[in-house]
Amino acid sequence: MVSIASLWLPILLSAVAVFIASSIIHMFLGYHMADYKKLPAEDDFMGTVKKLAIPAGDYLVPCPTSRQAFKDPAFKEKMNAGPRLIMTVLPGGPITMGPQLGQWFLFCVLVSITGAYIAGRALGPGAHYLQVFRFAGATAFYGYTLAAWPASIWYKKSWGTTIRTTIDGLIYGLLTGGVFGWLWPR
Repeated sequence: MVSIASLWLPILLSAVAVFIASSIIHMFLGYHMADYKKLPAEDDFMGTVKKLAIPAGDYLVPCPTSRQAFKDPAFKEKMNAGPRLIMTVLPGGPITMGPQLGQWFLFCVLVSITGAYIAGRALGPGAHYLQVFRFAGATAFYGYTLAAWPASIWYKKSWGTTIRTTIDGLIYGLLTGGVFGWLWPR
């Protein structure tokens, strides 16, 4: 068994490696540009939404107010007539990435800590590189990808987006496994 405290270096370096890889993927490779479609009549839609002064948050349209609402003929008609929306409203203003990048890095550290915990409980000092790679990498892969799948299953998020996110998670898992295998205590 290997303690999490003794794995502080691979935890931090794998989080940094994933942070850098994700920056390259999102800023330079561009394949995530297909994650969202441009809304027809975008300017009209934005003007209408702005007039409504909808506060930032997550919304469902139409939204039932109770379980009984699903049986209400008026609600059923709204559902059938459409459109149905699941949307997140963000506040206006300049794009500031600092807080999100900080949260993303903390998430990367959390995934690496989880990988350290699983690998550290399964393996002892001096474990073979591929064993460490397998435990830490698989754990990181799961941490970076599995939460995306329910969004496609339940909320109809594009499967293409989910597959691209899964590919990202595979890259992040490989990086994490590689760093842990390289820096595993002997």
